[in-house]
Amino acid sequence: MTIEKFNSEAQILKKFFELHCKNKHTNQQSYNTKLTYNNTTTNIELCLCEECKNLIDYSFERLKECPHDPKPRCRTCPNPCYEKAQWKQVAKLMRYSGIKLGILKVKRFFKLN
Repeated sequence: MTIEKFNSEAQILKKFFELHCKNKHTNQQSYNTKLTYNNTTTNIELCLCEECKNLIDYSFERLKECPHDPKPRCRTCPNPCYEKAQWKQVAKLMRYSGIKLGILKVKRFFKLN
């Protein structure tokens, strides 16, 4: 996976996790996370509760270790690397955020036009 693809995937995780956490949890804190991939370090600022921070850290580790090139969507991966419990948590979170982001895009479209 290219560094650009890695950074894009990391930003998608950030967006989905922060939206979910903001709407579902309390006690968010700011974190500065350094991700190193192929000798390149990226800083990502997160605002999450402790539970979501632990889960996104797990997701970042899975992303770093992905052996596929090109990287498939995790839900269609032939060899999933997530543990079952984390897989269920992340799938639920992604489903929630995906729906919310889709709704937000539709609302913005109609407000602008």
